[in-house]
Amino acid sequence: MHLFPLFADLRQRPVLVVGAGEVAARKVALLLAAGAEVTVLAPRSGPAITDLARAGSLHYQAERYASHWLDGRWLVVAATADAALNQRIAADALQRRLFVNVVDDAALSSCHVPAIVDRSPLLVAISSGGSAPMLARWLRQRLEALLDAALGPLAALLQRQRERIREHVPDAATRRGFYTNLLNGPVLAHLRRAQAEQAERALERSLQAQGTAARGSVVLVGAGAGDPGLLTLNALRALNEADVILHDRLVAPEILDLARRDAQRIAVGKEAGHPSIGQDQIHALLLAHVRAGRRVVRLKGGDPFVFGRGGEELEFLRSHGVDYEVVPGITAALACAAYAGIPLTHREHAQSVRLVTAHCRESLDLLDWAALAQERQTLAIYMGVAALASVRERLLAHGRAAATPFALIENGSRPEQRVVTGTLDELPQRARAHNVTSPALLILGEVAAFAPTLHWFGAAPLTPASLTQAWPHAA
Repeated sequence: MHLFPLFADLRQRPVLVVGAGEVAARKVALLLAAGAEVTVLAPRSGPAITDLARAGSLHYQAERYASHWLDGRWLVVAATADAALNQRIAADALQRRLFVNVVDDAALSSCHVPAIVDRSPLLVAISSGGSAPMLARWLRQRLEALLDAALGPLAALLQRQRERIREHVPDAATRRGFYTNLLNGPVLAHLRRAQAEQAERALERSLQAQGTAARGSVVLVGAGAGDPGLLTLNALRALNEADVILHDRLVAPEILDLARRDAQRIAVGKEAGHPSIGQDQIHALLLAHVRAGRRVVRLKGGDPFVFGRGGEELEFLRSHGVDYEVVPGITAALACAAYAGIPLTHREHAQSVRLVTAHCRESLDLLDWAALAQERQTLAIYMGVAALASVRERLLAHGRAAATPFALIENGSRPEQRVVTGTLDELPQRARAHNVTSPALLILGEVAAFAPTLHWFGAAPLTPASLTQAWPHAA
């Protein structure tokens, strides 16, 4: 280990920064955030340093460097564009046994400023010893995505309650188990929702219930349309904390691979025309695992509140007193349209979007087809592959133009994505000709004509001459 990792308390302690340009300003911002008493020394000041000096946040001295400026300092940062001056500052600091950081010169530095993930009071610092700062910054970005923003408030709460926890749980081994359960329980969930008082009460309940069975909970997570890159940070966090994952058929294997390796995975997907698990059975599974004290992730394709029956599942959980939270997902209409290059709204062609499900005849009969047939709007029709002929008939019968463009997006956002385009009049025939199967989303409206020209992902759309003749900008 070339460097000894160390966190320095610089609150109200004098620090000197030599240089007043953009690089110096970045170092100053970190030092001020740490509570240091900063003096900036430079003949001329950049705008950022000038503004901070006017605000009284630091002391600015418009002078050239001399060694006496090191007197009484705890740390010095050399951030000038003059290599010889930086070397002189480093030598003076070394003679005084004063830590010095020379920006972009690891050899001259006796300490380094790491890449920081700030979840104050929790901090994570990453250093490459000056050998590969871009690697340290890249790793910081990865950790930013993984580390929950609620960890800071949690660390502050645990700091306040540390002595009470030690009193209630004196045995060290038992205390470790208590903290493990706490980190996977409702305290952190409340802090994610900015519910500080409820988090305090949940911690108190955990202390009082020490020795009793752990309390389970459910996170309802939207997995998006298929591309794992579309998962939210909260979804990744939930997958990494799960004991059990109940997942739908449309959740891509690549997304399940991101989950905690030892989490139990249970497929509960439904598929038209095939025997499948019923909603009541899903409810029973959720409740059984929660009552066993497990952290359950209910993982749904797209967004759980858009044709995903997420509301029904929350109603069930609430009726049984189960703690839950919701992580939205990018629903198929948004993801599939974006990956097909189709703007759902357009100033000249569509001022509204309607999300419609067509998974069975009963749902089709309930729709207001006169309203759906109006022009200058976009229809995003979910689960409609088996009902394309009915959709075509009803729209045409209520006045939608036969030349209205459509795009059928199969496996949207996945590597195997296919886009079949055409006009409403030929919708069922085009789908049969290209053997379009579920999962596929139908986008119908003037904006669908943009798919042939604006596509960017996967294979080019399969476009007939009829579309380009009716909509020349599709060519």
